[in-house]
Amino acid sequence: MSPWDLLLVGWIGMAAVMLALYGVERITKNAGCVDVGWAGGVGVLGVFYAWTADGDPTRRVLIAVLAGLWGFRLAAHILRRVLSEAEDGRYRMLRERWGPRGKLYFFLFFQIQAIWAVMFSVPFLPVVFDPSPALTWLDSMAAGVWLVAVAGEATADWQLSRFRARPDSRGKTCRYGLWRYSRHPNYFFEWVHWFTYVFLAIGAPYGWVALVGPVVMLLFLYKVTGIPYTEKRALQSRGEDYRRYQRTTSAFVPGFPKQEEAL
Repeated sequence: MSPWDLLLVGWIGMAAVMLALYGVERITKNAGCVDVGWAGGVGVLGVFYAWTADGDPTRRVLIAVLAGLWGFRLAAHILRRVLSEAEDGRYRMLRERWGPRGKLYFFLFFQIQAIWAVMFSVPFLPVVFDPSPALTWLDSMAAGVWLVAVAGEATADWQLSRFRARPDSRGKTCRYGLWRYSRHPNYFFEWVHWFTYVFLAIGAPYGWVALVGPVVMLLFLYKVTGIPYTEKRALQSRGEDYRRYQRTTSAFVPGFPKQEEAL
């Protein structure tokens, strides 16, 4: 199949998955399942493209392993949170805002997420169709970026989960581990992860397409569903403690915190 054929099949598959998850949302009244479907879906699309395309076999295996493991880890983490916690504040906010129209709007929202999942799978395509032999120094660089990014994101997720499990954490801000150096270390490492496919696509026909990953992810994190909504919720629930955290800690790129007395 051509890249366009793969994207079409991927969109049909993701639309069906999101339709099923919309049914889950209707029953559970928890829209967090859409995030599980998005992360797992992007990973599955990477495996599907690798299986179907006709590029160098080693490159296809790289995409299947790297994209698949990333998607599985992130989907599993989100699923644990969905099953053990109340609905994410972002979706509670939307539920309140949409009111009686929520049924239709959530259906459209889930289907838009299917389109976004396909869009985020685009960086895999130049790699799985690249006929040039793999295992160059750029491929090693890509694997190194992936290891650092996924390990960093997994560590940040674990540290936050551990903090939230403490009985005295309610109303307080996590400043433990990576969260001491960035207010959103999980988002930062998620963004870094997308450079994996940029390195893998260097030299491939239309390899520049892989830049869609980090560019659009940064846009999402800063302008759409990431930092703005998360910080708004944090200010509502933690007030001055989070404002102090904002003043002393980098929003995204990890850096040493400012001294309290300098405020």
